Amino acid sequence: MKFMLIVLVPLLLQASRAGAGEVYGTITDGTKPVPAGVKVEISASRNVYTAETDKFGSYRIFVKEKGKCTLTVRTKDQAPSVELYSYDKSTRYDWVLDTNDGKQSLRRK
Repeated sequence: MKFMLIVLVPLLLQASRAGAGEVYGTITDGTKPVPAGVKVEISASRNVYTAETDKFGSYRIFVKEKGKCTLTVRTKDQAPSVELYSYDKSTRYDWVLDTNDGKQSLRRK
């Protein structure tokens, strides 16, 4: 019985992480990184996962669901969004924050 627990517990823990992956990358405003503390959200299914950028404009979010998601960057007065995909492995997405006629948008770097 003890042997079965030793074998089954790690397998169950690994199975609970199946289908989940990390989304990470950088966000720049033109050619320089966005400031530390910019809020980044990923909406997937019924869940929202959040993080903040560091001083290099980097973000890292663990998303439990696989598939199409929406990434939103919350700046001072705007919240541009873009679609991306979450996979069962880590995926890098680098973004550029553009401003045209006072309206911000995100494009893939």
